[in-house]
Amino acid sequence: MLEKLMKKIEKNCTNINKEMVKKAYQFADKAHKKQKRESGDPYIMHPVEVACILADMGMDTSTIVAGLLHDVVEDTDFTHDDITREFSAEVANLVEGVTKLGRLEYKTRKEQQADNVRKMLLAMAKDIRVILIKLADRLHNMRTLKYMPVEKQKEKSKETLDIYAPLAHRLGISKVKWELEDLSLRYLNPNEYYFIVRKIAEKRGEREKHIEQIIHELKENLEDAEIDSDIAGRPKHFYSIYRKMVNKNKTIDQIFDLTAVRVLVDTVKDCYAALGIAHTMYKPIPGRFKDYIAMPKPNMYQSLHSTVIGPQGKPFEIQIRTFEMHKTAEYGIAAHWKYKEGVSTEDTIDKKLTWIREMLDWQTQTSDADEFMEGFKIDLFSDEVFVFTPQGNVINLPYEATPIDFAYKIHTDIGNNCAGAKVNGKMVPLDYKLKTGEIVEISVSSVPKGPSIDWLNVVKSNQAKSKIKSWFKKARKEENILKGKELLEKETKKHGYNLGDITKEDGITAILKKYNMNSIEDLYAAIGIGVVNLPTIVSKLTDIHEAMVKKNITDWRVIQDQFNKNSNRQVRNKKKSPGIIVKGETNVLVRFAQCCNPVPGDSILGYITKGRGVSIHRYDCKNLEHLLKNKENKLIEVSWGRPKGEEYITEIQIKSEDRPGLLADSMEVVSNSKTSLYAVDAKPSKNGIAIITMKLKITDINDLKDVIKKLRKMSGTIEVYRTNS
Repeated sequence: MLEKLMKKIEKNCTNINKEMVKKAYQFADKAHKKQKRESGDPYIMHPVEVACILADMGMDTSTIVAGLLHDVVEDTDFTHDDITREFSAEVANLVEGVTKLGRLEYKTRKEQQADNVRKMLLAMAKDIRVILIKLADRLHNMRTLKYMPVEKQKEKSKETLDIYAPLAHRLGISKVKWELEDLSLRYLNPNEYYFIVRKIAEKRGEREKHIEQIIHELKENLEDAEIDSDIAGRPKHFYSIYRKMVNKNKTIDQIFDLTAVRVLVDTVKDCYAALGIAHTMYKPIPGRFKDYIAMPKPNMYQSLHSTVIGPQGKPFEIQIRTFEMHKTAEYGIAAHWKYKEGVSTEDTIDKKLTWIREMLDWQTQTSDADEFMEGFKIDLFSDEVFVFTPQGNVINLPYEATPIDFAYKIHTDIGNNCAGAKVNGKMVPLDYKLKTGEIVEISVSSVPKGPSIDWLNVVKSNQAKSKIKSWFKKARKEENILKGKELLEKETKKHGYNLGDITKEDGITAILKKYNMNSIEDLYAAIGIGVVNLPTIVSKLTDIHEAMVKKNITDWRVIQDQFNKNSNRQVRNKKKSPGIIVKGETNVLVRFAQCCNPVPGDSILGYITKGRGVSIHRYDCKNLEHLLKNKENKLIEVSWGRPKGEEYITEIQIKSEDRPGLLADSMEVVSNSKTSLYAVDAKPSKNGIAIITMKLKITDINDLKDVIKKLRKMSGTIEVYRTNS
């Protein structure tokens, strides 16, 4: 295994510290000595294969070493400090970055998936090599997925298709992207996959003969023009064929361009010369030419693409690029890595990765999981259009983007005040779908009016969506305050009171204190969005007012004391919230549902209750699923604020082979962690399997993950999981 890795390093890498690589192999081999893969193979095979994939990309010493060690901290007793001491802080930080992403346990809930993607974006912003190691890790796991249960195969394949393949695409690593997609299709749609494999195999001989003829003709003509070239046929990947069959409703017999011809030349000048020769030899199909050399894709891909009519009247695609462009097309960001060959290209790399920071900006404003994941895929995996400003600057946008997307790409103020658009000098509606090569000009309103809410259904880019939402979030708070004040005023008049009399500065303090609010505007906003019970508020305010009038009390502090003493015991004794934000508003009365016991870090959703504020549920709570079906209008967007160290009770179950000392060992693990045991229940199950249920006190989700990780390492443990309602 080590010899195989060293050969790949010799072939693809430069300036590699081979002694450190050998040391890392020996360290990993020792650490994983007693562990085996699902296939029964020694575990060390996995990190070596991951390192081999990284070596194929031509990565640096630290990345290859971290690839060998990427599971050591996660699955063995060695720590971050051990890696730092034995290797370097750089290697240790890379391993730690991958370890944090190591348990991206995919769930069907988009909330969990969205949280995982956010973690990856943060890791990418810190050091992009963390994601390259993770992609290599996922690729080898997909190659060996046949040893996993069928349900796990589908789960991992869906996650790969949703997250990892798009990431590989956005980083320009097409060699990894295509293999991930084909492997995912194999397990998600095995019938379609093997049908395509069989059909392609049936006509392989005929197709190869056809392509060989084209290659021979092209080679002769390029040599006559004194252009050195390397020409080869590139069969289309199975997933690409599958998508074309599904999206265009075609049978495989109706797809002619199952193979593309790739021409590699020395210079950009030769690329265009080769294109001219190809178009002279074969008739190009109108509208099927793309120049990605003049306008590279955001993932750095450069090439000339043209579909032409070949011999026997069959269309085929021809791709022309330089050898350097081909290296970038295969390995993307890895082909330009700043640590390679000792040459610092940090500024260039940073410019190529600005999209990560842009994604981080908009994702912080997007709490809806479905919207986040949809936007993530649009940003990473959609086709692009390239349009021009009147000054000739190229702007790339998602496929089917509109002039509004263009306006927000130029500047937020231009987007917010966009009043009209011209494309190629002609007026177009704002929902016009832009096409590559068009010149776009935006006209701005002289009177600032802000965006229209309908624009959210029109724009395609996440950047535009987040900026529109940001504008409305700010405007909506003012609307909610006005709406809440109006509702409160109407309700008080029904009871024969004047709003100004019962909301005097001192009098309202008791209500604000009860609902943990800072100002009367917070109260108005809470009433406006419906998270507090209006009749209850009015009743309390009028009670205070009547008590003052009846007893002729002028000291409002006495009234406040009486009011607080008579407050509902549950409210008075409720645990302080770690700062739950309700639809953008803080200081709203909340309580945590006991059916699912959410803790800081969980994905959550709120349910508006009568007179008791907002009930906070975990997103995967079964009771919440019932509420989603029956009371959708009562659900409200909530998120965690800053935790303040409060303890929360949560429940886990341990499924293990029954053995002496199992309960004692489990309790010892808990006592040695950051959690404390609240209650425990153990019972034997069938077939020698024991189930232990534990209630733990924790401060946030990371404490829970830590103790679960340690419990999973116990001898005989089959599964450790958090219970659901």
